[in-house]
Amino acid sequence: MYSREMMESMKRLEETRAHRRKEKLPLLSPEEKKDILSKFHPDYRPDSTRELKVGANAREMIYHEYADLLEAESPLDPDEFTLTDLDYDVDVLVIGAGGAGCAAALTAFEKGVKVLIATKLRMGDANTMMAQGGIQAADKPNDSPPKHYVDVVGGGGFHNDPSLVRALVMDAPPVIAWLERLGVMFDKEKDGTMVTIHGGGTSRKRMHSCRDYSGGEIMKTLRDEVLNRGIEVIEFSPSIELLTDGGSVTGAVLYNLETEEYIIVRAKTVILATGGSGRLHIRDFPTTNHYGATADGIVMAYRAGAKLSFMDTVQYHPTGAAFPEQIVGLLITEKMRSLGAQLVNSQGNRFIYELETRDVEAAAIIRECSERGLGVATPSGMQGVWLDSPLIEEIHGEGTIKKRVPAMYRQYSRFDIDMAKVPILVYPTQHYQNGGIVISDRAETGVPNLYAAGETSGGVHGRNRLMGNSLLDILVFGRRAGENAAAKSGGIKSGKLTLDHVKKYHAALEKAKIKDIRQSPMVLPDYRRERTKARHIGIFDGGLV
Repeated sequence: MYSREMMESMKRLEETRAHRRKEKLPLLSPEEKKDILSKFHPDYRPDSTRELKVGANAREMIYHEYADLLEAESPLDPDEFTLTDLDYDVDVLVIGAGGAGCAAALTAFEKGVKVLIATKLRMGDANTMMAQGGIQAADKPNDSPPKHYVDVVGGGGFHNDPSLVRALVMDAPPVIAWLERLGVMFDKEKDGTMVTIHGGGTSRKRMHSCRDYSGGEIMKTLRDEVLNRGIEVIEFSPSIELLTDGGSVTGAVLYNLETEEYIIVRAKTVILATGGSGRLHIRDFPTTNHYGATADGIVMAYRAGAKLSFMDTVQYHPTGAAFPEQIVGLLITEKMRSLGAQLVNSQGNRFIYELETRDVEAAAIIRECSERGLGVATPSGMQGVWLDSPLIEEIHGEGTIKKRVPAMYRQYSRFDIDMAKVPILVYPTQHYQNGGIVISDRAETGVPNLYAAGETSGGVHGRNRLMGNSLLDILVFGRRAGENAAAKSGGIKSGKLTLDHVKKYHAALEKAKIKDIRQSPMVLPDYRRERTKARHIGIFDGGLV
């Protein structure tokens, strides 16, 4: 399986392990961090972004892949599409059934309003299910929300929205208590105290986890709670356009992927919880994200008039799988480095302190493989660096990996790789959508009756998210969105259902003289070869999917 060069490099790693275990690398200075990011992080490459031509963020620089989606037409022709047949009439429509969507629906349902969840795939098919490392909360005697706040803002490059960060850290301890009441099985000591560990960029051990399937445990618990309470869910029905009345959101158009029928939903308030954008494969990076992560929420909200933030920054998780090829891009949880696994180059040497913030870690790995030429090449020509996983066993004792990161251990065992005995190869992978819809600390967008929560929103994490704050984000703002959307729905009447905002947006595209005619949202990624794609008719043209 391993090439001769890989085996030789692995031998050098083993020879330096005893020395490296005692070695203490300092944190980089602010100047050193700025230098490595500006030279090697994809966010800073001038060819990564372009100026957006239309909408609330016109003339701002954003990633090309986002611009391609935003500078595109709706799949619905506002002059031809009829909105006379109403299929659902609810108080709160939640679009998306990951952690944010389910938390929002549960909270809104508790307020006694009529709630409907619409989701692209199955309930729980979301990045939440794939989250591994844990969820942050400052609930130990040596910690506090203000300390958590400082870490979040420092990790985000001091660009975060202060009001959102305050909401995040203040709601964190109650969120952990809520999850435990629902039945989430957190890791605990024998006396019942919750186990907490460090993450990159944290000053205290505040990472609560459920082995290395924290997101899966949380998602399954929320999903069961939604089902037990009888909240109506429509699966395999992504939203493809919002509906408006005089600028206020009044519902959405869904598209059933199985029956190929449109579904018209009228709602007094709408919550967007559609997740991130990993399947855009920005800068051609592989991704940790689930199949439906195609940035649908930002597209629909933007056409309706919402403003976006931080669309020129993406989080590339430093440790995505680089070998074997069958799992390239899949997440290697930061918990591995928290437990003591070290990043090592082809010569067996460390080159960065392992718990720097993720953007710095990713840039350092890219630098090692590009400028310094000290990456490890796979048989297919990919590059990576070693993550010295056996060091965890030396530090904490035999069996630690199986106990603390069992899902990760099983993932590699499928390919006859025992990560407790041999290192694994890693390289940055697209992981998180730092930017998104601008929201208030009440999860309100700038568009009346429209709320957003989770990865589809932007601002709380600034230009870089810390480990464990994504699971926290979806629950804090999912709950806030559900509570405030439910309260708002009680004081308004259902509005008209129109696509007037789409007409205005199409006119703006025409005025901007955008030549490439595209349609968005993407809904699902297309991985077929170009020759096959040439025969593709299109999902919204009544043809083949």
